[in-house]
Amino acid sequence: MLNELIEKRKKILAESEQHKNRRNELNALASSHARTRNELNAKTREYVDEAQTNKENRDQFNSEVQSLKETRNQLNDEANVLFTDIEAYKKEHGGLKNRGIKELQKQIEHLEFRQQTEVISTDKERELIDKIKQMKTSIKEQEAELEQNKEIRVKAQSARDLRRQASELHARVTDLAEAAQKHHDLMVELYRKADKSREEADQAHKSFVEAQEAADDEHKFFIACQKELRDYDKVISGLRKKTKKTKTTKEQKAVRKEAEHIFKMFRAGEKLTTDDILLLQRSKLI
Repeated sequence: MLNELIEKRKKILAESEQHKNRRNELNALASSHARTRNELNAKTREYVDEAQTNKENRDQFNSEVQSLKETRNQLNDEANVLFTDIEAYKKEHGGLKNRGIKELQKQIEHLEFRQQTEVISTDKERELIDKIKQMKTSIKEQEAELEQNKEIRVKAQSARDLRRQASELHARVTDLAEAAQKHHDLMVELYRKADKSREEADQAHKSFVEAQEAADDEHKFFIACQKELRDYDKVISGLRKKTKKTKTTKEQKAVRKEAEHIFKMFRAGEKLTTDDILLLQRSKLI
């Protein structure tokens, strides 16, 4: 029975070691997933912070664009008023057969916008540029004719100044709008990266939880094996003590019987050896 219990204890010990090793492996795996999750969460925060910075820059540029547009439109409105006065003067005095300066200016703005925004061939672009030059030349000729009148000359100069300021503001509006769009695109891309890293962090956390729970289960099995081992140790120790005691009793009986035999020999006057005498002394027969 004792040998059977010892064999069973060996199996439980091996099982205990397996659970302990598996628990340690799973704990290491859980730690790895936790590190990955934390790194991804930190990266997500970086992406969100950077995206927020780009959003603020975009909003600032858009705000400036809106403000400059209002100023540009106001300058164009003021120029239009002056051009309207000039047109009225032209109608009163006749002789100016070309199209009005105001109308030409609108056409030039339209053509310039096409040049900036449409994808056209080199020949078409050259043709567009020539047409714009012709219109500007026509405006200068009409203005030269109109400026013979001092009042009209002052209005024409003021209108040109207003148009120039509006054009400069428009160029600035274009630059700021492009910058705003750049920051908007960066913001969108960063938020996309943040979403991706957040999803990966969630997956890493899920893997962490699964590994940790599995490690906890292995630890429970390990603890159960340890308890079972202690129970086996108690039983085996008790059996060993009992076996040892039984063996000692048997040995003592055998020694006593031998000693009694030697004592009879002693009483009969037979010669004893030193070992015989020592045995009689240990048995307290002499």
